[in-house]
Amino acid sequence: MSGQQCLRRLPCAVRAVPALRAGARAVNKISATPSYSAVSRASSSGLLSQVSRRPGQLTTQRLWSIEQTRTYADTVVKVPQMAESITEGTLKQWSKQVGDYVEADEEIATIETDKIDVSVNAPEAGTIKEFLVNEEDTVTVGQDLVKLELGGEPSGGKKEEASSEAKEPADKEQETSSQPSGEQEQSKPKEESAPKQEDKQPEPAKQESKPEPPKQEQKPQPPKKDSKPSPPKEEPKQAQPGNRDERRVKMNRMRLRIAERLKQSQNTAASLTTFNEVDMSSIMEFRKLYKDEILKTKGVKLGFMSAFSRACILAMRDVPAVNASIEGPNGGDTIVYRDYVDISVAVATEKGLVTPVVRNAESLDMVGIESAIAELGKKARDNKLTIEDMAGGTFTISNGGVFGSLMGTPIINLPQTAVLGLHAIKDKPVAMNGKVEIRPMMYLALTYDHRLLDGREAVTFLVKIKEYIEDPRKMLL
Repeated sequence: MSGQQCLRRLPCAVRAVPALRAGARAVNKISATPSYSAVSRASSSGLLSQVSRRPGQLTTQRLWSIEQTRTYADTVVKVPQMAESITEGTLKQWSKQVGDYVEADEEIATIETDKIDVSVNAPEAGTIKEFLVNEEDTVTVGQDLVKLELGGEPSGGKKEEASSEAKEPADKEQETSSQPSGEQEQSKPKEESAPKQEDKQPEPAKQESKPEPPKQEQKPQPPKKDSKPSPPKEEPKQAQPGNRDERRVKMNRMRLRIAERLKQSQNTAASLTTFNEVDMSSIMEFRKLYKDEILKTKGVKLGFMSAFSRACILAMRDVPAVNASIEGPNGGDTIVYRDYVDISVAVATEKGLVTPVVRNAESLDMVGIESAIAELGKKARDNKLTIEDMAGGTFTISNGGVFGSLMGTPIINLPQTAVLGLHAIKDKPVAMNGKVEIRPMMYLALTYDHRLLDGREAVTFLVKIKEYIEDPRKMLL
C-alpha cells in the first residue's frame, strides 16, 4: 500500500476508533450468558452493529424480531381419551368457528359417544386455524381434530374494541354538538382559559331546553308494528290434513347403544317377570309426616325411590342372588356374589335412558339415598354425567309410574340379574279385614334372570319388598 493510499484511509480509521471503543465497552457490559435484552440494548444503540456485523449478516434487532415470530406455533388438538371401553364417537357440533380465539381449557367441540357426551377443550390459548373433520363424522381416540395457532389474543381485536368504545362517546358528543351549539362552546372555554367560564353560565339553560326534542324524535314504534305482522306468515307452515311427508333422522350413538344392549339382554338372559301389588297407604303417610321437616333440615325432597331402594337392600340379605351376576365365556360359568349394593337408577333424558349408579347404597340411610338420586338425576338432565357415574351397578330400579305407567315388564341391564319396575299409584277397592276399602295401590314388577334365580327366590324377594313398604317400621328392625 502506497503512502497516498494510507493517507486517504486515515480519516476513516480515525472516525471509526470512537465507535470501536464504544462497541467494545457495550460488549464487555454483556454478561457471560448474554440475554436478549442486553443484546437488544447494544444493537438499538447502533454500536454493536457497527462493530460485529459482517456483510450479509442480520442485525441483532432483526434476529430478535424473527425469534419473536417463531414463538407463535401451530398445534393440533386431538380426540381425548374418553374411557377404557370407548374408542370412538361422533363429532356432534363445533362450539367455535375458524378464526375464533379460545382460552386454555375452553370447549371447542362436543363428541357424542354411546354413553355420554365428551367435550374437547383447548390445551392452550390460541386462535382456531382449521377444522380437520366435519360435524357428524366418526372420530377415534387420538385422531386430529383442529389446528390451533398458539399465542395471545390478537391485538387487533382488542384495539378495535378499544377504538369502538372510544368512538361511542365521540359520536355522542358529535350528536349533541350538532343539535345544541352551546355544548361546543362549553368545551372551547375550558381549553382556552378559566375566566371565560363565568360568561358561559346562561348557556346551560339552552342545553337543558334543547335535549328535549331528541326525546320526542325517538319513535321506535313503527318498526315494532312492522315486526308484528311477521308471525302470521309462519302459521301456514303447519301441517295440513292429509299431509304424507316423512322425515328420516339418523339414530344417535346413545340410542344405538341402548338398542344393542337391550337386544343383547334378550338374547342372553332367560328373562322372566313376576308381579305383585303393594298398598302405599303407610309409606305415603310416612312421607307426608316427615317430608317438610327433612326438606327444611336436610334440603332434600323425600320421595318413594329411597324407600324402595332401602327395602331392596334389606330384602337382598335374605336373597343375595338378586345382587349377584353371571360372568365368564360363552354366556358365563361363574357366579359373582357381592357384599356391596350399587343401585342403578333409570333416568329418562332427551337422548335416551341412562342409568347412573348410587354407590354403596347399603351404607346410606333413606335421606342419603334420596340426596344421591336427586344429584344424579340433575346431572343426567343437564348432560353432565360422566363414565364413572354410570359404570358398574348391581341392581336396577326403574320408575315408570312418574309417566303414568300402570304395568310393564322391565328388561334386565346386563350383567345384572334383576330389575325392579315401579308403576303408577291408583286408588282401588281392596278387601281389608273383611271390608272393602279404597286404598292407593301400586303394581310391582320384578324381571329376573332365570339362569341364576329360581321362581321361589324371585317371588320371596318381591314379597319382602311389599312387606317393608306396607309397614316401614319393619325397616327399622
